Amino acid sequence: MTPEALTPERILEATEDVLRRHGPAKATVVDVARVLGVSHGSVYRHFRTKAALREAVTERWLGRTEAALAKITADAGEPAPSKLEHWLTTLFEAKRHKAGDDPELFATYTVLLDESSGVVDRHLTELVSQVTEIIEQGTREGEFAVDDAGSAAQAVFAATARFHDPGYAAEWRRPTIEAEFSAVSGLLMRGLRA
Repeated sequence: MTPEALTPERILEATEDVLRRHGPAKATVVDVARVLGVSHGSVYRHFRTKAALREAVTERWLGRTEAALAKITADAGEPAPSKLEHWLTTLFEAKRHKAGDDPELFATYTVLLDESSGVVDRHLTELVSQVTEIIEQGTREGEFAVDDAGSAAQAVFAATARFHDPGYAAEWRRPTIEAEFSAVSGLLMRGLRA
C-alpha cells in the first residue's frame, strides 16, 4: 500500500487485526504498519501517538453501537415504550455478541476502555442522551409519567448496567440472563408508566 492510499479507516481496520492477534500489551504501531505495508511514520501521520491510535480504535468500536442505537432513537414511527425496549434489547445484544463472537478483540477493548476514559465518557453521555430523548417522547405521548427525563434516563441506564457494562460480560453467557434482562426491563417500563 502506498502512503497516499493510506486512510485513517484502513489504519483502524489493520489496528483491530493487530490487536486481535497480539493483544493490547504486545501490539505496536510497527505491527500495524507492517500489516499495511507502510512505514510506521506513515501511520503516525494520521495518528500522532500510539495512544491516539488506540483511542481512535476504541471510539470506532463504541461508535458502531451508538449508530445502531441512534437509528432506533430517531424512528418516529415507533411508540416510546416499544422503542425503549427495542433500544435496551439492542444494546444488550450488541454487547453480548461482541463479547461472544470475538472474545479476543472484546478482551482487548476492555483494556482499551480503561485507557480511553474520555472516549468512554462521551460514549456513555451519548447513550444516556438517546434514552433521554426516548423518555421525553414517551412523556409527550402520555405513555410515561416522568418529571425529569434526564434523571429517569440515568436511572434506566444504571439499572441495566449489568446487561451492557463490559465488566459483567462473564455473566452474559449464563442460561438465565435473558430472563433476568426481561425482568429488569419490564420492571423499568412499568416504573416509567406509573
